[in-house]
Amino acid sequence: MATGHADPRRRERILAATLDHIADEGVAGVSHRKIAARAAVPLGSMTYHFTGIDDLLREAFTLFADHIATVFERHLDHADTPAQAREAVTDLIHALSAGTRRDLILTQELYTLAARRPEYRELTRSWMRRSRHLLERHFDPDTARQLDALIEGLTLHRALDDTGTSHGRELTRQAVGRITATA
Repeated sequence: MATGHADPRRRERILAATLDHIADEGVAGVSHRKIAARAAVPLGSMTYHFTGIDDLLREAFTLFADHIATVFERHLDHADTPAQAREAVTDLIHALSAGTRRDLILTQELYTLAARRPEYRELTRSWMRRSRHLLERHFDPDTARQLDALIEGLTLHRALDDTGTSHGRELTRQAVGRITATA
């Protein structure tokens, strides 16, 4: 394995290992030693690349928020009409709720961290602003805010329904339609 400057992806491996670790054990389980072992890097790499655990967590969660924003963009970028935008939001909700447990857990871990620690609230506010901005390409700001909340809520409800009775696409389509009826 390459070391030092000959290993240009070390920082990215550390961030990926951090997110994987959080998904497996939660934020409370993060330590320099555990992340270094998981990323297969020397322990000294942790303090070389990050000023501390908070710096590591902020950067890892920023990377995760960028990933989710990309998912939003993929779904919303090709909508040209209001009907296509509504269908794109429906698709987005179903894609997110059918996504990996990892993404669901990371989302909830970030929200919990932000609820407990004010310094992480700006990260979540920035993430929410990005989501709303993407929605505002198709809907007015108030409708975008309501849709963003609907996306979060329906995604969580659908993802956690292990009974197989969660609502289907038509009910999602109706909910999106109700919120966007005046948009």
